[in-house]
Amino acid sequence: MNRSPAATCLFLIFTIVDFISCNERSSDKGSGEVDFHPQFKLIPSEKFTFNNFVDCNMAEAWVADTFRIFPGKYGEDTVWGGARDLKFASGKNSNEAFQSRASNFTEPQLPPNAPIGSHGLHGAVWFETIFQDSSDPSGRKLYAVYHNENYPENFPYDAATGKGYKNQNWPEGLRGSTSPAAVCRIGIMKSTDGGHSWENKGIFLEDLQSRLILKQHNTSKTFAGGVGDPSAVASDGYLYLFYGEYGYPGVYNEKDFDPAKEWRGQCISVARIALPDLDDPEGKAKRWDGKGFNADYNSVGAPITSLQIPKAQGGGPASSGTAGFYWGPSVSWNDYLNCWVMLMGKATGPSWMGSSVYISFNKNKEFGEGSNSQQWTTPQLLLNKPGLTLWYPSLQPQSSTDDVSNKRTCLRLGKNARLFVKSNAPDKSEYSSDWIVEFEK
Repeated sequence: MNRSPAATCLFLIFTIVDFISCNERSSDKGSGEVDFHPQFKLIPSEKFTFNNFVDCNMAEAWVADTFRIFPGKYGEDTVWGGARDLKFASGKNSNEAFQSRASNFTEPQLPPNAPIGSHGLHGAVWFETIFQDSSDPSGRKLYAVYHNENYPENFPYDAATGKGYKNQNWPEGLRGSTSPAAVCRIGIMKSTDGGHSWENKGIFLEDLQSRLILKQHNTSKTFAGGVGDPSAVASDGYLYLFYGEYGYPGVYNEKDFDPAKEWRGQCISVARIALPDLDDPEGKAKRWDGKGFNADYNSVGAPITSLQIPKAQGGGPASSGTAGFYWGPSVSWNDYLNCWVMLMGKATGPSWMGSSVYISFNKNKEFGEGSNSQQWTTPQLLLNKPGLTLWYPSLQPQSSTDDVSNKRTCLRLGKNARLFVKSNAPDKSEYSSDWIVEFEK
């Protein structure tokens, strides 16, 4: 490692702060935390920097004996322009794939955007999770869960279908007063050739126009509403989708807008879809409604309450731009701990500002029983880097014999995993790792 004296000083400060904070134990227990206390610590490692564009969770799978990753962005974007950055890299292990040069990435064949007003793929997409069909011995049948963003300009409201957005009182976006905020949705694509080509299968989850939060109340410079930033895992015959909920929990009306009601209906939520329905997903998913998976894919569900930041601790509605909330979950099963692990970012200001990463655990392997999918421990601080904005934290396998022989990915890990996060500074942005996370039972 080559560090300047100033960088070395900051490195030591971060190491001490992060090591102390990740071992603190909150006295405010989350649901399901009784007699369940997984331990973790950060171990400094040589810096590991990714060489290509990342702006989402890292989607990956083993295709036979090849480890393959799918970062990037594809499609039309009203604010940022068209993109063809969704590409894949391959290797004999995760390190080889992650260290691939940008020139060695392969651009897959992706479906074109549909014309305005017609059925099909609209807006830009980011692959967030790859689900691999275990019934295919070749490992080539893949389902990509994607984050999708649209605007009134490219996806105008259609009264006949109720889909699309009205360009009225639209909130401000990431590029300032001249840019509109996006609306996020979640969809599914399918590949039968290991990721070389993809077919769009449709939208998994979405919020319609009536739930969008508009001017004057939406000052966050993030989303006008919607659902996005997902992480999906398979359990008991379903694909469970953990995602950020950014819409109003009901019909938004400027005259009776209630920020407390918005906060109660937001944060990280969960929905599920039966695995056989992935080939035709639209309308098939159900959201958790507080009692079970009963709410429709485009209706109002209920967030995971243990992952909400209490108002007394700075929590609040995502549209405010000043209240704190967790977002961008990355979920994995841990073979060593025998439990689920979730990483998440924490937004504390407009435009997704926030310098910390948090971790939570769930001991229930099967999410379908009772309230198992809701029993996440109170989030604990894993990493804090004041002065930077941290996005998309994830745990990744290494090139160890254990990780390769067990074909580990970001969805299934062991005692040690590499922590990656996108760090944003005013003059630089990178997706990198300085740490190994070591777990103890």
